Amino acid sequence: MGTVFSFDVRGGEPDAVRAVLAEAVAELHVVDAVFSTYREDSQISRLARGLVTVEECDPQVAEVLELCAEAERLSDGWFSPRYAGALDPTGIVKGWSVERAAERLVGAGATGVSVNGGGDVQMFGVPGPHRPWRVGVSDPLRPGGLAAVVSAAGADRLAVATSGSAERGTHIMDPRTGHSAVTDLVAVTVVGPRITWADAWATAAFAMGSRQALAWLESLPDTEALLITAGDEVRWTGGLADRLG
Repeated sequence: MGTVFSFDVRGGEPDAVRAVLAEAVAELHVVDAVFSTYREDSQISRLARGLVTVEECDPQVAEVLELCAEAERLSDGWFSPRYAGALDPTGIVKGWSVERAAERLVGAGATGVSVNGGGDVQMFGVPGPHRPWRVGVSDPLRPGGLAAVVSAAGADRLAVATSGSAERGTHIMDPRTGHSAVTDLVAVTVVGPRITWADAWATAAFAMGSRQALAWLESLPDTEALLITAGDEVRWTGGLADRLG
C-alpha cells in the first residue's frame, strides 16, 4: 500500500491485545503482497494481466472487488477500480485494511482503538474516561496548520479520511476522462462510521468538484464532509458542526 500505519490501542488484556496486534500487522503485509500494483507477481497485477481469474485468487480479492463495484455504483461512476485503464482497486484497499485491523483489536477486547493508515483513521471506543478520540484535519493551504478537529464524542465508531492534492500532488483520476481530475478542490475530508467508505467517498468527491460533491455527500447517510477549494473557500455538510470539537 506504500504508506505508514500507526496504532493506538487502549484497554483489554495486554497479552491478548499484543498477540492480535501482531496478527493485524502481519495481515497488512499480506494485503500489500496481494494487492500491490507495483509488484508484478501480486495477485492483483496478475489478475489485471489475465494470468489468473478472480476465483483463483485469495478470497480477499473478490471481497474487495465487490466493495469497489458498490462504491462505483453509489458514486455514479466517480469512484473507479481502474487507473489509466488498468485494474487498480487500491482506492478501497487502504480503508478496508485499516478498518479490518481496527476491528481485530476491538474483537480482542481493546476498549479504545485508533488505527491510522496514511492519514485515514478508524476509531472505536474511547482513549480514556470522558475523553473522546480527536483527529486534526490538516489545512492544505497552510502547511502545519489545522483546518478542523474532528471529535468522536458520543460515537462507538468513527472514521476520518482525506483526499487531495496538497501532499501527493495530482494523483486522483477523473474516471470519465482517464486523465487527472480537473477540479476546484484541494482537499476533501469525509467523516463517517466506516473508513472503507469514508476513504472511497473522499476520493470520488474530490474528482467531482465542490458543487456536485457537496450535494452528493449530503445525500449519503451517516456522512459528513469538509471541502476546501484552491480559492480558499471552505464548504461543509449540514451536520459536520456536530462532529467538530
